[in-house]
Amino acid sequence: MPTHDLVDITIIGGGPTGLFARFYAGMRGASAQIIDALPQLGGQLTALYPEKYIFDVAGYPKVLAKDLVKALVEQSHQFGGKEFLNQEVTGLEERDGHFMLRTSEGNYPTRSIVIAAGIGAFSPRRLPQACAEPWYGRGIHDVVLNPDEFRGHCVVILGGGDSAFDWAHQLAGKATHVTLAHRSDRFRAHDATVAEVHRLAAEGRVEVLTFHELHDILSTGDRLTGVVLRGTKTKATREVPCDAVLPMLGYVSDLGELSTWGLSLEKDEIVVNSMMETGRPGIYAAGDVTTYPGKLKLIAAGFGEAATAVNQAVHWIYPDKKVAPGHSSNMAIFGQKDD
Repeated sequence: MPTHDLVDITIIGGGPTGLFARFYAGMRGASAQIIDALPQLGGQLTALYPEKYIFDVAGYPKVLAKDLVKALVEQSHQFGGKEFLNQEVTGLEERDGHFMLRTSEGNYPTRSIVIAAGIGAFSPRRLPQACAEPWYGRGIHDVVLNPDEFRGHCVVILGGGDSAFDWAHQLAGKATHVTLAHRSDRFRAHDATVAEVHRLAAEGRVEVLTFHELHDILSTGDRLTGVVLRGTKTKATREVPCDAVLPMLGYVSDLGELSTWGLSLEKDEIVVNSMMETGRPGIYAAGDVTTYPGKLKLIAAGFGEAATAVNQAVHWIYPDKKVAPGHSSNMAIFGQKDD
């Protein structure tokens, strides 16, 4: 496996906190790179709700999750910095005065680490029915990146949480028909979204089937043509024609290798102090992966934690550099008067 160039800061996680951390490292004159287990930047914003509006990010009255990711990527690329995606961290050791991170694809020497892994490496929960497995990527889609791909399709959504109801609402105006099926009549989605989907159902634009679960897949040759749903109470079955199935069953998350690094952990979260220190020198954490008294799991809070973590990391690597960066409006790196 290749060994990459030594950098000052390696950020584990390419969500909003990790992206802002990379920008901030560049602003402080530190070299930085991102490693993420997902195939694209953006973390949960990209994987779970790219088409959903966010209202509590400073400076944006409202912003689509995918547009916020786009802006963060552009901001973080101002000072260069690479990203290495679709790679899970598999090991860590210390050698020659720095860390050596290992992934499934290579070795990454780094002077410090900022963990911004959100809820950890996560993947969509797969359908338990054996009939579904051969159809993943061939009619069954557990991630929606571009809703326009489903324009003119008949879609069946399986699930009763936020993602299921969000996509039922989003696709109602694009798909030819949307059916949402859930194994009970108790939903985990926000009440406002549930009410909106029921309104669409009353207008005939969405069909909501409670107490139903997947029983079988219908196909013609190598083309998915529908599903067989079975009543969880009645055990009766019904066929629903469709050409796309979206199982929105939540995600499985795991800190994985990170849990063996000697960090302070509490319920799969990293305990940090006010300086975002993890208990192991040179390793810091920020964002949803962290916990401390008064912790808020918000994007806005993650941005502040990223700045704190990076400033501490820069000072730890280069003790002559101050922890406090000064005001960006006075920085020479932006072409302003150096403070």
